Amino acid sequence: MKVLYFFPSEESVYAARFIYEGYKNAFEDIGHEFRTCTSNDNLGSFLNAFEPDIFMYGLNAYYLKFIDLQILKQHRDKGLIVFCQIGAWNRSWSNTVDRMSGALKDRTEHVSLIKNGLAGDIFWHWFEQDEPLMDGFTEETGYAFSTIHLAADKTKYYPEFDENMECDVCYVGSYLPMKRAFLDLHIAPLKKKLDVKVFGSDWTLSDRILGYVQKVGQYFNINPLKKVRSLKLSLDDERRLYTSATICLNVHEEQVRVRNCEMNERTFKIIACGGFQISDNMRLIRRFFDEDELVIAEDTEDWFKKIEYFIQNPDARLPYIEAGKRKVLEHHTYHNRVTQICDLSDGFHKNKKQNI
Repeated sequence: MKVLYFFPSEESVYAARFIYEGYKNAFEDIGHEFRTCTSNDNLGSFLNAFEPDIFMYGLNAYYLKFIDLQILKQHRDKGLIVFCQIGAWNRSWSNTVDRMSGALKDRTEHVSLIKNGLAGDIFWHWFEQDEPLMDGFTEETGYAFSTIHLAADKTKYYPEFDENMECDVCYVGSYLPMKRAFLDLHIAPLKKKLDVKVFGSDWTLSDRILGYVQKVGQYFNINPLKKVRSLKLSLDDERRLYTSATICLNVHEEQVRVRNCEMNERTFKIIACGGFQISDNMRLIRRFFDEDELVIAEDTEDWFKKIEYFIQNPDARLPYIEAGKRKVLEHHTYHNRVTQICDLSDGFHKNKKQNI
């Protein structure tokens, strides 16, 4: 199968980059042909030359700057299946689940593209099927949405101990506005008494300024500006860190934790590396991991209590590590998600033939 994935800026240092790379590595490892279309490419020429079976993109104003849906429609008429990632249909408590574009139902132009059949064939998000943020999408648009969860890239995330990465506690993640209060309260105090390693973007004012410059470069497709920042931690070093740290901390953004609407990719990849994870209180996690597979800190007091306990009793981590890793490798890798995407594609083709 040939897959064309639209990712406008491969220089990104945020989560979308790792998700894209997870899909890329899984598709290729399974044996599919995978190509990336960026903002520097001509989509029409790319489609004509590559002739993909699947095209993947996200429905937002930034991506649509570089995508001609009419050209896509011409290829869809010849058999191309378009997977369109959508944002939340409804607003969240903070009106920022889809911070770039707002609630999908309020983006009348995008809703019209869906209802008129231009936006795509299969609509998806990593929200659960019973997530209230999606209530009304199918009734209004006439389309179902599929749930395709985030996962671990097992070609990059697997156990690899490195004594240079040993520490009591590690945290890898950006210092985003919707996380800062939690991070200041739950990460900073640990540095006073433990060996703590923290990596990620936006932790300093200068880096946040560079981040703004980079985003301007990405939006207006100015190549020199797109490259002003790079990853603070390579994927290889991130893997070694998760394997080598005594405790790997996982923090979700505030609106995600309050709404209990999605899990981040870090949930899966720490475990795939054989790392021991303590996560913030994201109740959705219990749909995926039992209490003997992943540790959740119920509140701030419990957060510090559990960190102290497992630092003092490192062998108590081992059953969680083994049980969690079995679960992730069996059910939650991007190889699993690629299989799901291929199944959805096959199902779409079969339904289309039956309706002819």
